[in-house]
Amino acid sequence: MAELVRIRTHHPEAIAEAAVRRARRPLLNDRGRLMIVAADHPARGALGVGDRKLAMANRADLLERLCLALSRPGVDGVLATADILDDLLLLGALDHKVVMGSMNRGGLQGASFELDDRFTGHRPEDLQRLGFDAGKLLLRIDYDDPGSLTTLESTAHAIDEMAARRLPVFVEPFISRRTSGGTVRNDLSADAVTKSIAIASGLGGSSAYTWLKVPVTENPDDMARVMETSTLPAVLLGGDVAGDQEKAYEKWRGALQLPTVRGLVVGRSLLYPADGDVAAAVDTAVGLL
Repeated sequence: MAELVRIRTHHPEAIAEAAVRRARRPLLNDRGRLMIVAADHPARGALGVGDRKLAMANRADLLERLCLALSRPGVDGVLATADILDDLLLLGALDHKVVMGSMNRGGLQGASFELDDRFTGHRPEDLQRLGFDAGKLLLRIDYDDPGSLTTLESTAHAIDEMAARRLPVFVEPFISRRTSGGTVRNDLSADAVTKSIAIASGLGGSSAYTWLKVPVTENPDDMARVMETSTLPAVLLGGDVAGDQEKAYEKWRGALQLPTVRGLVVGRSLLYPADGDVAAAVDTAVGLL
């Protein structure tokens, strides 16, 4: 950590230099599959894992977990915001890895403006300049919240800008609702996930570079018909599995057999498993592919 701070203080251009030197690879592996570790949660103020409210707040610990995960066989890359990717570049952890920049982090967890999710992270021009491989954005749609319309429009513009640069963009869509206490909850029913996929697939002037990042439905048996909604390639997201790791693995295993599903993008459940064994959690997830 001291060395990272020293470089940031005295040689900030080292980040751009490391990006130029980074050895790149194709998006997909030889089997056409993708295993990405996600760590873009802190920039939204979402630091909790299970009952540990500040689990992701220790940056040295997070970076150590990420470097361990990235070192495991079969892990293709990482999804994160600029601050984390800059650290990983300086640590030399991104060579021959897929690097995916997180684009909209303005919808802070618990904020009144959570669904007016502004693009405060990587811009398409940043991803291109740094030689990163893809971008990711979150699209939560609440029919009762006008902020969702702003996010919807901004998402369409981002998709257009990524397509113009021939950069893949992974869209993570949800139909969301606020509880009586004001908390935003994502609807994982088959009908809601189907509708969110249909909406996301039609955004922008071209879908040529659009991927979907989708949850497994409440009833995993519904995934086959849900994924018939679009021909866009998709990856499954992980989320916080609240310690029920085996149940999560079973849900992912079934959905990974579907023709449009090409891989996994999983974060907290692999980086902070209940038993603390990051390597074992990552290896098990890789084995599902």
